[in-house]
Amino acid sequence: MKYRVVEIGQSIMRKNDALAASLRARFETSGTLVVNLLSSPGSGKTTLLEETLVRLAPRLRVGALVGDQATDNDARRLARSGAPVRQITTAAECRLDAGMIASALESWQPGALDVLFIENVGNLICPAEYDLGEDLRAVLFSVTEGEDKPLKYPLAFNTAQVALVTKVDIAQAVGFDRAAAHRSMHDVHPDIEVLELSARTGERMERWIDLIEERLAAKRKQPAMSPSR
Repeated sequence: MKYRVVEIGQSIMRKNDALAASLRARFETSGTLVVNLLSSPGSGKTTLLEETLVRLAPRLRVGALVGDQATDNDARRLARSGAPVRQITTAAECRLDAGMIASALESWQPGALDVLFIENVGNLICPAEYDLGEDLRAVLFSVTEGEDKPLKYPLAFNTAQVALVTKVDIAQAVGFDRAAAHRSMHDVHPDIEVLELSARTGERMERWIDLIEERLAAKRKQPAMSPSR
């Protein structure tokens, strides 16, 4: 029985990886940069994405797919940016997968996009296992979550190219230990790029916006690569 469970699990992941490869080829053809955002609940992911859409919309065609187990609250909030947004309700599933992304795109007509953001379901376990055809995986880590968070959820940080330390405007108030947090992240992923910012105050948001634009420019000059898994 244990062998059968493993076999089914491997089959599911092979199917997901095949669909993700198809999505990646589709996004390569359209020249769309795809950014997959992972985080625990309460890390400020929706606030970050809303501010990102507002800042990028005047000069780029941006859109978002939003994953939640229930409600479309985040999608309605993000739609205030004026960018096209589509809700994906996962119900009992704790993550998005490539099949859900493909299905959402079939019935959604946002027009040509320069950047597509995917706001994954809020947890750091299941979403880290699934390739969605993205070019960039960013994991959020707020100053209120404990400096050892990356050590507790290593796969999320090990498969991401960028870590966003959020809510830095309250770092001093909550006693955030910056050195310990950076040490935890680099113990798990020595090469991860770390950006510290606050979407609420706008502090250091420019570097995040610059990174997105740099990644888009790089993608349109050379073939996209599959993210590290």
